[in-house]
Amino acid sequence: MAIGLCKHMKYLRLFIPALTLMAAFLATSGISYATKEISKKEKKACPVCHPKGNLKQLNDVGKYYKEKGTLEGAPKS
Repeated sequence: MAIGLCKHMKYLRLFIPALTLMAAFLATSGISYATKEISKKEKKACPVCHPKGNLKQLNDVGKYYKEKGTLEGAPKS
């Protein structure tokens, strides 16, 4: 029985890090995908709504877009 337990532990040591990496990838890939979709739809570059170099934060234009769903009437960046 102890030998069977050792085999399972070996698989767990490989499975848990792989699962963690996969979860991290999936969690971060949605953010960039949404940004690219919006950028294509609005025909604007990412820095219009995000501070340069930080796609996780929104500037005033980005907050307006998130609330209204449009850039019409958005504050000037």
